[in-house]
Amino acid sequence: MTSTSNRETHIEPYIEPWMRGTYSDVPAVGRAVLHALDLALDDLKKWTDGLTDGEIQCHPFGLMPVAHHLRHIARATDRLLTYAEGKQLNQKQIQALKAEEQGEETLSALVEEVEASFGDAAQRVRVLASSDFEAFRGIGRKHLPASAGGALIHVADHTQRHVGQLITTAKVLKALRGTAG
Repeated sequence: MTSTSNRETHIEPYIEPWMRGTYSDVPAVGRAVLHALDLALDDLKKWTDGLTDGEIQCHPFGLMPVAHHLRHIARATDRLLTYAEGKQLNQKQIQALKAEEQGEETLSALVEEVEASFGDAAQRVRVLASSDFEAFRGIGRKHLPASAGGALIHVADHTQRHVGQLITTAKVLKALRGTAG
């Protein structure tokens, strides 16, 4: 029987973003959104690790592909922040929305797109974090009623929803090949 020291077997526990002491300069609502984006990035990297570029395009059991969730997370974050800022979508954003259903990007390229989107989002959230959360925001062509705060918080809600779906699909893909984990 061999003895190992605690140092050799000690694994650092995962600390969720909201407990890391980050973004202390950002008001609480904006900080929570930034932490949700950090958690989403941690999770999507963890659960897509080891997936192939082909697997991320698959629809196992009719589930939406991992690739679609990655595209949608990145691009919807931009759109939702545009609404939170009191603006309407521009033509480039509308074209990006229409292109979400298709694409053959690699996993690496899609993760980079999410990272870039979240990097841009961080700057925008910082500005929005000190705005009037009750200010009216018209969403979409019909200008559906929302508030600046509602749109900002929905960035976090929406992102987490799609990360959850991505995780489910990734687990199914790994289970189908016998490497769930």
